[in-house]
Amino acid sequence: MSPTNLPAGPEHGHVTFLGAGPGDPGLLTLRAVEALGNADVLVAEHEVLDVVRAHARPGVAVLNTEPSTGSAASPPGASADPYTGPGTPQLTVVDGASTTAGVPALRDAANLVMQAARGGKRVVRAVSGDPGLDAYAAEEMLACAAAGVPFEVVPGVAAAVGVPAYAGVPLRDAQGADVRFVDARTASDRCWTEVGVSDGTVVVSATLDSVSAAAGELVAAGRKPDTPLSVTIAGTTTRQRTWSATLGTIAQTLKQAKVLPSPEGHRPVIAVVGERSAAAQRDQLSWFESKPLFGWKVLVPRTKEQAASLSDQLRSYGAVPHEVPTIAVEPPRTPQQMERAVKGLVTGRYEWIAFTSVNAVRAVREKFEEYGLDARAFAGIKVAAVGEQTAKALVAFGVKPDLVPSGEQSAAGLLEDWPPYDPVFDPIDRVFLPRADIATETLVAGLIELGWEVDDVTAYRTVRASPPPADTREAIKGGGFDAVLFTSSSTVRNLVGIAGKPHNVTVIACIGPATAKTAEEHGLRVDVMAPEPSVHKLAEALADFGLRRRAAALEAGDPVTRPSERRPGSRRRRTT
Repeated sequence: MSPTNLPAGPEHGHVTFLGAGPGDPGLLTLRAVEALGNADVLVAEHEVLDVVRAHARPGVAVLNTEPSTGSAASPPGASADPYTGPGTPQLTVVDGASTTAGVPALRDAANLVMQAARGGKRVVRAVSGDPGLDAYAAEEMLACAAAGVPFEVVPGVAAAVGVPAYAGVPLRDAQGADVRFVDARTASDRCWTEVGVSDGTVVVSATLDSVSAAAGELVAAGRKPDTPLSVTIAGTTTRQRTWSATLGTIAQTLKQAKVLPSPEGHRPVIAVVGERSAAAQRDQLSWFESKPLFGWKVLVPRTKEQAASLSDQLRSYGAVPHEVPTIAVEPPRTPQQMERAVKGLVTGRYEWIAFTSVNAVRAVREKFEEYGLDARAFAGIKVAAVGEQTAKALVAFGVKPDLVPSGEQSAAGLLEDWPPYDPVFDPIDRVFLPRADIATETLVAGLIELGWEVDDVTAYRTVRASPPPADTREAIKGGGFDAVLFTSSSTVRNLVGIAGKPHNVTVIACIGPATAKTAEEHGLRVDVMAPEPSVHKLAEALADFGLRRRAAALEAGDPVTRPSERRPGSRRRRTT
């Protein structure tokens, strides 16, 4: 049995020292995800807190080790954590998660780790990169060993290895060049001398404002000023940026890029130095920063639940999705119609039930739970789903749909595959259609034309959502977003209504002609339209647009920029 799967108890306290990698959440190992899912207490560095917290179970106590200058008051309704004691920072638990009041320094975090483990807790201590390269983690491991607290180490991708890989800078060539790793913040004169006389690759961990000094140390130690050098900041994240230069020109390169001098000069960077490090070939090997939507901030006007797969697809193109709900779902004003339909479902009134959205599945499921029913109530009833996402929601409910459109995922696509009513083979001629109050009549009319009787039931109402936060509204109107994906006419109307019109630099992408027409009616110029009405085809079309835009900039010899980096003063107007 894995140590993190042992039952909690005083004799089974355990610490997992976990490497969270250099920043990309996708670089967490399977073992790391398993350990996080079993943790009672999560102690994480500020830089990786969001990466690891997403995999922790509900109710885990979370401690951020970022030093604080003062002590915050406990949130209202918070309860003190049982393993907090005198001389340690207060850890408060709110709604099953936790926050800190008086965040400790790293040394105090070590005390908290030990105290929690002695109390029988399963503790995960998460650090950036790999714990084997973290001095604080090494000290804490020694403390655990001295105290007899069992621990394990889950390696992570070290920044010195992962960041060059994402920057397109392999550390070795076919001849197997020697690779040396140097931390410029602690390197001695002897260390610089040793790597200076070597002709191998040197990977330097530094800060933005100290990397030029590190380059000078290497030149002073014997490296040629024209030795290739790459410098990467925010490596493995969508904020990553890499500059190629030489040891002698890096200071000027950073100055021309207007990143130095900068108040963010303390930010960590990874520099790769060497004739054989492939730094000179980065244009051909830069796979990450050359993604079609790299760094684009894309507005997705859908709820987080609806946008999950779409946002994942956008991330695969290098984008940073930002979900903003434009509609809210509420129960119907008169629930009696829905109640009668669900009872008819149980008593055999229907041959088919057709779901045209995830919200319709949720509405029926909630009504089932209200009556104490489950998926078994669908026995003997044929089930149709308008598309893949609706089908997935049904499968999660325990129902495998009998019909999903083979072509277009829409009401029209569903009708193309829907069988006509046949009194010989269909003992019942009625279809239950739970849907939104504002749904179109396309499906109802088509089913009637095929010979079916339809109970068209309002399962939920869609209303305009509350306005997003002020900073999001300002980003929409001020050009802070690179693109917005409109998946229906209502998302156009509602977004403009609750947040204002997108700035003229923002790329407008629409799922189909009707949505595009609504956007144009609101004075927006449509830049991208999906070849078919599918959210995933819409994301693909936006990625194709970004790829063409990038290629055009490179062909013209211009720098590759995001749309939001050019901000003319006027609002977007539809061109005629």
